[in-house]
Amino acid sequence: MIDQFEIIGLIAGVLTTAAFVPQVYKTWKSKSAEGLSLTMYLVFFIGIILWLVYGIHIHSLAMIFANTVTGFLALLLIIFKLRFK
Repeated sequence: MIDQFEIIGLIAGVLTTAAFVPQVYKTWKSKSAEGLSLTMYLVFFIGIILWLVYGIHIHSLAMIFANTVTGFLALLLIIFKLRFK
């Protein structure tokens, strides 16, 4: 059974993860990553992976879901940054 705080976490995860979708779409569509900081996204990606490991450790569906999807989106932006130089 999912408790009320896990539901809050899921909602927060959906909202914060969804915030990355327009950036990924814009970068993919324009084939330009000029305004993106590779260093920032590398550090961010490592942080997301660590949050994912923590979420797995505490068995938090919200943390696992949000950090898996956000990590994937951040990785896409890193790939775009490297590819669209």
